Amino acid sequence: MKIWVDADACPVVIKEILFKAAKRTEVEITLVANQTISIPSSPYIKFLLVPSGFDVADNEIVKLCNEGDLVITADIPLAAEVIEKGGHALNPRGEMYSANSIKAKLTMRDFMDTMRSSGIQTGGPPALNKSDRMAFANQLDKFITKNK
Repeated sequence: MKIWVDADACPVVIKEILFKAAKRTEVEITLVANQTISIPSSPYIKFLLVPSGFDVADNEIVKLCNEGDLVITADIPLAAEVIEKGGHALNPRGEMYSANSIKAKLTMRDFMDTMRSSGIQTGGPPALNKSDRMAFANQLDKFITKNK
């Protein structure tokens, strides 16, 4: 099992939790981004630089992840593709996406996109808080323990 990180949009505090988990559990984590990201020196932490462009990092993650791998992302279409491929997806707020929940999330995402396209201001998600970080760390540990 490997962990793939949609690193362009991943909050720094979540990356730090992932770095600690990689060292502690010896699970390989690969951050995928279209800009250079500083990572600690560890045989379990890797970085993959992809060209700039729409969904280039997402497409690379889908291509490289295997059944049973975990992808860290807030990108709902990416999570849907990973689940369809037999992988697992966890968002930075600690919510594990499932085959059932992802359909509803895709529908809501499309609805909100339509609202924004028609000029309605929908706002963004709230800032990541301490309980979000704890929920993420707990779900990550639970997943690693179960699947390592």
